[in-house]
Amino acid sequence: MRAQATRIQSVDIPARDTYVLSVMECVVQRVCSKGRPREFDVDEALAAALRVFWSKGYEAASLTDLTEAMGITRPSLYAAFGNKEALFRKALDLYEREKLAYIGEALKAPTSRAVAERLLRGALAMQTSDCEPKGCMRVLTSVGCSPEAESIRSDVMARRQSSQRALCDRMSRAKEEGDLPEGTDVEGLCAYLAAVLGGMTIQAGSGASKAQLEGLVETTLRMWPGR
Repeated sequence: MRAQATRIQSVDIPARDTYVLSVMECVVQRVCSKGRPREFDVDEALAAALRVFWSKGYEAASLTDLTEAMGITRPSLYAAFGNKEALFRKALDLYEREKLAYIGEALKAPTSRAVAERLLRGALAMQTSDCEPKGCMRVLTSVGCSPEAESIRSDVMARRQSSQRALCDRMSRAKEEGDLPEGTDVEGLCAYLAAVLGGMTIQAGSGASKAQLEGLVETTLRMWPGR
């Protein structure tokens, strides 16, 4: 009996081990399939989406335009970024972080004139670059959205207002420091500078040359009331 039991045991163990290994293999395969990395670079895809939105605006950019530029399918777009609105907000974050970084640096300048010059020359460099679309993504979106895209327009306007508030706060400090004349209308001065910056993007999009835009920058700086 003992010998027979031993023979049976020697046959049963490999069968059981094979079953256990098969189960473990299935579990590992399921885990790997769930954690399988995406077949595209998310950062590169987002950068491509940014260029589409920047060139066409939010509403004119179709899902076909976006997926073709990003090199992905619609299901992949939804899985990685959410819907079109969510994708646009992520693209706008990227735009502000990379393309408008000069604004934050400009506000650190020691004088009001230096702030204005860095803002103007930063905008000039972006609008005259051969590597970027023309115009300002925030301006294009804020003026080109229908009532159906009001949430997008409201978000863009809120971001622009936040930037304008930061500029006015910096110019108010310049006035307190005696950099700007005592009677300076800070709000009006900042609105004027914003109008010039916005005008540069519109003119650049309309075909204005670099020399023409540089002339606008120099004229604005000559008229600047502060140091």
